[in-house]
Amino acid sequence: MAEVMTGNRRGNGWRLALWPGAGALLLAPAVAMQFTTEVKWDITDFLVMGALIAAVGGAIEFLVRRSNSPAYRAGAALTLVTAFLLIWVNLAAGLIGTEDHRANLLYAGVFAILAGGALMSHFRPAGMMRTLVAAAAAQAAIGAAAVLAGWGMEGQNWPRDVIGANGMFAALWLASAALFGRAARV
Repeated sequence: MAEVMTGNRRGNGWRLALWPGAGALLLAPAVAMQFTTEVKWDITDFLVMGALIAAVGGAIEFLVRRSNSPAYRAGAALTLVTAFLLIWVNLAAGLIGTEDHRANLLYAGVFAILAGGALMSHFRPAGMMRTLVAAAAAQAAIGAAAVLAGWGMEGQNWPRDVIGANGMFAALWLASAALFGRAARV
């Protein structure tokens, strides 16, 4: 019990930052709705995002406890936060055109790669590294296909938004891959 009180138990520091941060993230739209009409969430939005935030937080706790490697822990956290952001952006605005553009469904393929690769590799660092490189390649390929096919042209900043958003997510997947690669070498 003394370990829990002093924060010496493995993962306790993460937990102290994780759950209050998750709560604040969920409260942000509620606060924003008090000051602007541009944020319009209903109870369903809060329930969906609350469930998503809880799932990501729980997964981070699970993976942080799985390894003593700081690189593995950081890679796992960055992977899960990036996946969360990809879902959130797609639900809120969409990466290609608007959130209603059918091409945004292609990002389910990125999640299939992530889930399949993680399960096949049993969450081992070398396998996770390869999985994240594949996710980055899929992310970039979807962005390239969107630009080449003209998907989302109705956007004011097309194709810059499509290229920038997909490039950012691909870079985040690659950063996670590098962290898992470092964990694999240890």
